[in-house]
Amino acid sequence: MARIRRERPVLLAAILSALAALAAGMNKWVVLVLLLVMILTALFKEAPVVKAEPVEPAAAEPQAPPSRLPDVSATLAGLDIPAMVLSDDASVLFQNPAAEKSFGEVALGAHISARLRSPGVLDMVRETIATNAPNQIEHAERLPSERVYIVRSAPVEFPADGEPERFFILSFRDISEVRRIDRMRSDFVANASHELRTPLASLRGFIETILGPAKNDQKAQAQFLGIMLDQATRMSRLVDDLLSLSRLELRSHIAPDEKVDLVPLLGHVRDSLVPLARDVGVDINLHLPDGKVEVLGDRDELVQVFENLIENACKYGQEGKTVDVWLKNGAGAPVEVSIVDKGPGIPAEHVPRLTERFYRVSIEDSRSKKGTGLGLAIVKHILTRHRARLIVKSEVGKGTDFTVRF
Repeated sequence: MARIRRERPVLLAAILSALAALAAGMNKWVVLVLLLVMILTALFKEAPVVKAEPVEPAAAEPQAPPSRLPDVSATLAGLDIPAMVLSDDASVLFQNPAAEKSFGEVALGAHISARLRSPGVLDMVRETIATNAPNQIEHAERLPSERVYIVRSAPVEFPADGEPERFFILSFRDISEVRRIDRMRSDFVANASHELRTPLASLRGFIETILGPAKNDQKAQAQFLGIMLDQATRMSRLVDDLLSLSRLELRSHIAPDEKVDLVPLLGHVRDSLVPLARDVGVDINLHLPDGKVEVLGDRDELVQVFENLIENACKYGQEGKTVDVWLKNGAGAPVEVSIVDKGPGIPAEHVPRLTERFYRVSIEDSRSKKGTGLGLAIVKHILTRHRARLIVKSEVGKGTDFTVRF
């Protein structure tokens, strides 16, 4: 049927031709034979075969090899040291979680100078990109706490058929603890040798006297032994403060994360200092708000801070007879603790140096009150660890205000 439909025009033409031949008087049998021949020829002839021209396969577009950046990034993400991946123009392609924690998040694609402003680091990166050779320098970050790094830049190349793929790894090895221990060791030797020289000389002199001229003088021996005990006690306090200061320096970069309520803490400090205040004739007055006043901190270290400040106010401001402790917690304002005395005050030229080790406004006054010269240095290091500030305001003849601002 498909062939009849396809050849319908030919068949119609054959029939019409046969009818015309009959009308013209031709023999009907001759016409019939011719019609059959035409029909059979139309129905059984072979359909022309159209051969499709072979289609040439399209030339395959050359494909760039896959980037190796994901592999490099996945490897660096597992490291616990800060690391970044840079491009040929020093743009940041990746930074691992350790780098985000240490330096903050850097927008990918931004130049490395957007985060690291150190000329030494930037020059090293440029040199590594230009020479394709590794370099390293020592770099110090001052805030939020002092950190020292060995910063290394090194190229990483992956071979390819064309231009090799190249990245630059910027890594930071923290050597703060090593530097701090070295400095602590040298400071301890220097400070201890300087501050222990006087009491040791006194002890040696008294011992020689007891063994010599006062060998049989019981009264002199008793007097000298009392002085020797005071000197030995002073050396013991000095060594304890030096060790405490060294321990604080080792942890200065680790901020505490526990909540401490300052209201009961200040009450505890006042109660522990009441005997000392009574001996020097000073009243400690607390001015505390209602409810809790919480800050992030280490309770024992904060007790040490406020004990030191209030004890100093009692000893050196005793002429005013009162020490006021104010705890302020205003809405939208930082928490502040102020220790105010009405003593003789501190001359302005001494105020900026109060937190230096062994700095004393009056050496004789400090030693007569059994101070080591390290108390405010310890306070400063504790507050640095707590990300807090010590603000000192003083006026000669009117007293001194030590304020801790969290």
